[in-house]
Amino acid sequence: MKINYKKLIFCIVITFLIGSIFAFTTDNNFYKDLIKPFDLPAIVFPIVWSILYLIMGISLYLILESRDERKKSAIIVYFIQLIVNSLWTPIFFYFKWFLFAFIWIVFLIILVLIMLYKFYKIRKIASYINIPYLLWLFFAAYLNFFIYYYN
Repeated sequence: MKINYKKLIFCIVITFLIGSIFAFTTDNNFYKDLIKPFDLPAIVFPIVWSILYLIMGISLYLILESRDERKKSAIIVYFIQLIVNSLWTPIFFYFKWFLFAFIWIVFLIILVLIMLYKFYKIRKIASYINIPYLLWLFFAAYLNFFIYYYN
């Protein structure tokens, strides 16, 4: 398979742009004062999300390059879950609606499971490489629920 580097870079950049649109608009200073099950260094989050957005962009490219007629619905689900993902940040950090943020992330997990299923039907590797994203969302949901419950 010949790689269309312009399309690949576009997929990665659009994923980063949409995924992180609210990342720099919220105040997260309060986060350090919250009761959490454990503390991760703040630098972990941008590193992990950068890796995940890179993986997601690559998987989008793999689906776009497919000749499968089902790719349109898979791409729609991809962008819906990406927008839902980006909206979690202001819900949690700006509004501090911890319970709603937890419900929102559960909704996001469901969307990602649907996306993985659709990707799997088109190109298995596009689904498989998103497993770390799903696992990170489960971790984030756990952390979110703990913060809601104890704060």
